[in-house]
Amino acid sequence: MKKYIRLLLSLVLFLFCCAGTGMAAKNEVYVIRVADPIGPGVADFLKSGLQKASNEDVACIIIELDTPGGLAESMRTIVKAILACRVPVVVYVAPSGARAASAGVMITIAADIAAMAPGTNIGAAHPVGSGGKEISKTMSEKVTNDMVAHVKSIAKKRGRNVEWVEKAVRESVSVTETEALEENIIDLVAEDMDDLIRQINGRKVEGKGALQLSDVKMKILEESLRTKILKTISDPNIAYILMMIGLAGLYFELSHPGAIFPGVIGGISIILAFFAFQTLPVNYAGILLIILAIIFFIMEMKITSYGLLSIAGIASLLLGSIMLFEGESSGLSLSWRVLIPTVTLVSGFFVVVAGLVFRSQISQPRTGAKGLIGETGVVKKDLMPEGKVFVHGELWKATSKVPLSEGDKVRVVNVVNLVLDVEPAVGETNG
Repeated sequence: MKKYIRLLLSLVLFLFCCAGTGMAAKNEVYVIRVADPIGPGVADFLKSGLQKASNEDVACIIIELDTPGGLAESMRTIVKAILACRVPVVVYVAPSGARAASAGVMITIAADIAAMAPGTNIGAAHPVGSGGKEISKTMSEKVTNDMVAHVKSIAKKRGRNVEWVEKAVRESVSVTETEALEENIIDLVAEDMDDLIRQINGRKVEGKGALQLSDVKMKILEESLRTKILKTISDPNIAYILMMIGLAGLYFELSHPGAIFPGVIGGISIILAFFAFQTLPVNYAGILLIILAIIFFIMEMKITSYGLLSIAGIASLLLGSIMLFEGESSGLSLSWRVLIPTVTLVSGFFVVVAGLVFRSQISQPRTGAKGLIGETGVVKKDLMPEGKVFVHGELWKATSKVPLSEGDKVRVVNVVNLVLDVEPAVGETNG
């Protein structure tokens, strides 16, 4: 009997703890602050935060947004996470002076509740090429039509202004927070986070019930170490430099086995670079051209091409670097201030090393037996035809085709089994 009583008490205690946990979660609001271009790191951060909010069944999650835009694929990842979130999602464009441009428009439109702070703006969502460059007409039409269809479906689902979001993509229109509210792009304008909480308290969210935010506790979600690393290496400039360091480190390790340190650094760098490439719009033809450039530089050290392989390597490295990143990126592109110095430094390094290797190949040896050829010395024991000569501070066995007397000057013409083959130095015999 006592056994059953203990089991019953344990079950009641378990249910009480679960109920208490649920109550605590329902009285909590998660806040995620984003003030960066939309890239893989930000997408990972928001996705994990939205999943955490769903799993812990919090009252709602608020995304405080300030972004110039970013990668389309990262934006789609975030939008899908927002639409899949089981708790109400609020996107708040703040603080004053912030903006939700390009990819930020889609993220704001996808929210259950969209809000903006005074002095903010939203819009300019037309897709552009890497670094803000215009893409070709045919490709632009394809990308734009795809983006329009995507954002219109989101706006329709959330009951927002479908016509305006299409203009934001096709015509890059942008509006202030007041205009956005009047045109049914957002739901409200809030002075600050407290004002936002007050205004959305009691608001009904379709499929998720009414928000109960009285005496709510706010918890700001911080970036994990993984997210911070991903955000850092997902910068195309960092990824590009990591790849160059990796290739250089691996080259040093292969050319000088046992150095260890360059190989370790190179291996880590190349792995981090390729991890970043998985999340960036990478053109793999660019990677292949860069690898081909390194191969050309190494071949220049092995083959006498009189600089042709070095020129081919520099051309491949420059073209590969320019082609490396592609896609409709805004705010995520390889900077010319990084590209030019890096290409110059890497090309210069390999050209200098190749030049030194070439000089060493064609220069006359200065040490060992071969280093004696061409040197002059003095006969110390008559050569009839064998004898002794003094060359390079040492006494050597020597042979000569013509007889030579002690004191005659000679020149070394060959070395066979440590025996010198000499001839009279012109005009310096005693005979």
